[in-house]
Amino acid sequence: MTNALPPNVQGHPSSSAQQSAPAAVDPHIPEQFQKVAANIRKIIMGKDEVIARLLWSVAAQGHVLFRDVPGVGKTMLAKAFAASVDCTFKRIQFTPDLLPMDVSGSNVFDMRSKTFQFQPGPVFTNVLLADEINRAPPKTQSALLEVMEERQVTVEGTTHKLELPFIAIATMNPLDDEGTYPLPAAQLDRFMMMLSVGYPPEEAEAKMLEVHLGQTPAMQNLTPVITKADVVAWQMAVPRIYVSPEMRRYLVAVLRSIRTDDRNLRSVSPRSTLLLARACQARAMFSGRAFVSVEDVKALAPDVLGHRVMTSDSGVGRELVAHCIERVPAPA
Repeated sequence: MTNALPPNVQGHPSSSAQQSAPAAVDPHIPEQFQKVAANIRKIIMGKDEVIARLLWSVAAQGHVLFRDVPGVGKTMLAKAFAASVDCTFKRIQFTPDLLPMDVSGSNVFDMRSKTFQFQPGPVFTNVLLADEINRAPPKTQSALLEVMEERQVTVEGTTHKLELPFIAIATMNPLDDEGTYPLPAAQLDRFMMMLSVGYPPEEAEAKMLEVHLGQTPAMQNLTPVITKADVVAWQMAVPRIYVSPEMRRYLVAVLRSIRTDDRNLRSVSPRSTLLLARACQARAMFSGRAFVSVEDVKALAPDVLGHRVMTSDSGVGRELVAHCIERVPAPA
């Protein structure tokens, strides 16, 4: 299994040291979480749970895939997050004619120096919005595999490292829409969570009209409330959240229940267990807790594991994941 998290997080500090006992959470971190969430809510109304899950994934160094019908605010949510952090942001509009080099970059011949120079692609950023990712064929989608996993790009045998943090936020149209391609399992597995924005409540939709029908685009009024150094600090703090031996066994039991269920037609890798644990650590940290609880697992398992499970009707397995969790005895 390849590394599920970048080396700088996996080795900081040693796993035995960081899991020896719970340590107090820096009170500034939950405060920063609330500031970012409040900033995003100026643009995205009535979707507090979706916003929270996006921030949990960011802190756990995970990437997020939004699957929904067009026009519900997927792209706007990604832009609102990027605008709330003082960091670089780039967007790729995926289309059927997009080439892998348009994503990762390529070597270009310099007439002056008579040498090939690497021209970085749009993935060289802190926050990447991969808009309508399933409108591009699988060959182009595969250009994201290495960069999402290793935070690096290899072109013609030369490896180019990305600056941290790197977060990919992708949007995906329903597969029955015309001009879409299914995402391979390897691509889906790179995303920590797959979320759905859905329609806003009526009151929130009315408020949205008030905000977005103004003379100035609402996004222009959004200013950063934290820095990219703060996001890196989140990511460095997450592994220090305590996961007790009982909780580790519980996580493994949940995954075993899913793997052995006859309705599941797709393998669920050990990387999924680690990503679920990391997401739970992030949720606990932003709640001000220094340890992972059963509630964290139950709240996040459908979002982290649902797109890794497939049932006989080719549907997403969120319901199957929730059912399997109920069968597993929870530790006291």
